[in-house]
Amino acid sequence: MLGVTRDGDVITIELQREQRRNALNEELVAQLRTAVLEAVDQGARAIVLTGRGPIFSAGADLSGVYSENFLTGLLDMLHTIESLPVPVISAINGGAIGAGVQLALASDLRVIEPDAYIAVPAAKLGISVDRWTVARLAALIGGGPARTILLGAETVSAADAYAFGFANKIGTVADAKAWAKSIAQLAPLSLRAMKLMLNDDGTRVPASEQLETALSAAWTSDDAQEGRLARQEKRPAKFQGR
Repeated sequence: MLGVTRDGDVITIELQREQRRNALNEELVAQLRTAVLEAVDQGARAIVLTGRGPIFSAGADLSGVYSENFLTGLLDMLHTIESLPVPVISAINGGAIGAGVQLALASDLRVIEPDAYIAVPAAKLGISVDRWTVARLAALIGGGPARTILLGAETVSAADAYAFGFANKIGTVADAKAWAKSIAQLAPLSLRAMKLMLNDDGTRVPASEQLETALSAAWTSDDAQEGRLARQEKRPAKFQGR
């Protein structure tokens, strides 16, 4: 489900689960975490993440998203990428939805194709993203745009994602790889130090008991089951707030 290629000091990791629109399941999350750690062990000085086919990632595979093991593994993978000592660039082709946006948020830089988009439809599914995701998104693009994406559950175009500051550049996967090659020539210890400082933004502070309770309530609610069923039946969900 992953393709790994190398060009000098740049390693590109490609999601290759096209039949599921590169949706993340428990196995792919584990493979991705292993792949980025191996890339560092192999001396990569920059890593590019992208998806094969028409979309970067459609998010979490809903057939397994309600598993506690999946959620634990997803957050562990995201924090691993965030903590790598080398820059990681997400090359967003087609679109990033839900966990696909989270994957991009864990990266240090984002290049988005002109016709791509981002969306976090958690409120349409009766679930919620975690505190790290909300805090990182707000820190990156500001509270107003973050509320549009999370509370409005709105899809954001590449142009708006760039204007908000979510995307660093508008360009292709090839552009992202070229940028990575340029970055790989910079001083590694300088990049590592500045990455650590940029990510020291308070997003890893443990959530309060109130926040943890609210997150758990969303994931275990009747609304979450209704959201999943409505998606499977391709109909509007009827949420009851319980």
